[in-house]
Amino acid sequence: MEEEPFDFPIDGVLDLHTFQPRDVKGLLSHYLAVCMDKGIFQVRIIHGKGSGALRETVHSLLKKLPEVVSFSLAGEDAGGWGATIAVLKNQASENIPTKKD
Repeated sequence: MEEEPFDFPIDGVLDLHTFQPRDVKGLLSHYLAVCMDKGIFQVRIIHGKGSGALRETVHSLLKKLPEVVSFSLAGEDAGGWGATIAVLKNQASENIPTKKD
């Protein structure tokens, strides 16, 4: 049985609580790509505090994605160690022409 696709807001905050762990890899990559298309270059990924397994999965995936410049645990005001802030490449600023001799 195929699941129905559903829409959720692309606002720079991805709450993984509502998704199955097996879906995180594809979801995270796709969400970050859509954020970049919308001009969102800082994303808060909520993985929860729990055992830390989902946090480790998220961090492992972020390390492998070329569009991720950096990531770190969120500050206490944004979820602390229950969330991760990922900074994405801003292609517009990286494609500024340079003068060549």
